[in-house]
Amino acid sequence: MSGSTGNVWGVKDNSIPSLEQFPDTAREKLLEFLDQRRPEVAEIGGPVVGATSYLENFVLDGGKRIRPTYAWAGFLGARGLDGEEDPQAMATAASSLEFIQACALIHDDIIDSSDTRRGNPTVHRAVAAQHRAQNFHGDADFFGQSVAILVGDLALAWAEDMLQGSGLSSAALQRARGPWAGMRTEVIGGQLLDISLEAAGSEDPALANSVNRYKTAAYTIERPLHLGAAVAGADAALISAFRGYGRDIGIAFQLRDDQLGVFGDPAITGKPAGDDLREGKRTVLLSLALQRADEKDPASAKVLRSLIGNTEDPAEIAQMAQIIADSGAPQMLEEQISALTESGLGHLRKAHVDPAVTETLEALAIKSTARRM
Repeated sequence: MSGSTGNVWGVKDNSIPSLEQFPDTAREKLLEFLDQRRPEVAEIGGPVVGATSYLENFVLDGGKRIRPTYAWAGFLGARGLDGEEDPQAMATAASSLEFIQACALIHDDIIDSSDTRRGNPTVHRAVAAQHRAQNFHGDADFFGQSVAILVGDLALAWAEDMLQGSGLSSAALQRARGPWAGMRTEVIGGQLLDISLEAAGSEDPALANSVNRYKTAAYTIERPLHLGAAVAGADAALISAFRGYGRDIGIAFQLRDDQLGVFGDPAITGKPAGDDLREGKRTVLLSLALQRADEKDPASAKVLRSLIGNTEDPAEIAQMAQIIADSGAPQMLEEQISALTESGLGHLRKAHVDPAVTETLEALAIKSTARRM
């Protein structure tokens, strides 16, 4: 996005961030909130200060802050700067989404028994390591998981606190309730669906896409856009267009992430190569690969089924990745990503959304779904 995009979107005041600047603005808003809560946490006790430091590091030191940026895009795209809501209050409200993200990822890492996140130890592993280093009593891994669960719970609570204390008007907060409540239910429901499909060994690509829809697309793009537009007072047609865009681009975003989970470079993804194969993730990519292998190479399909989620051996993980590559599933996934991207942008065009808004959301869509391997 060029620097002129901000002006097209009505950002003329230098104190109001453009979309390009918003990730840094979100970090500033998060730091302000954390600074406000620090005395309260300190009064509870040292162990709580130590535990919350993991949350502080998580939200301040990593991540692309996609969700706050899309919420800000929804507000700008609905001409929120022309309305009565304080842009700084909206910036704070949008930034609260990073706590939702923290909650989801910290809990997800426990569920998946992940060792690393963004190139660093996951919260539960870091806490467990500290437990061992300090010769605490009891089981270090159980302690690490327990603390991480509570840290994730705190992130969810603080997301609500940050939204409610953002400075938005009571009317705007009421308009935000629908997307906010829907988002929280959808992301938790999507996670429940995800682990259920893993347990059942599901190979149904439609169910895998439901996971993508609710676990990722809804709270990554669709609901943040909806939230920002609702705060701005957008009409039903614009909100519907934004949600259609968000749903399709969000699913495309997850399909790209699924590809990275098998073929991604750890230096870029911050996670070990083949992590989804090691964890037995029931992704659309895996479902397509099994379908194609059943048709073309049943012996390879049998190997893939026997190894998925059942090995830590790098050679066997590489073997699974090669079977998936040979099946042609990655090419099919690329076609789906392209189709979803075009469909998402089509929602904006059909609703005659402002061309400048469409242009900027197109740039965000390309950035969100681009190859990163």
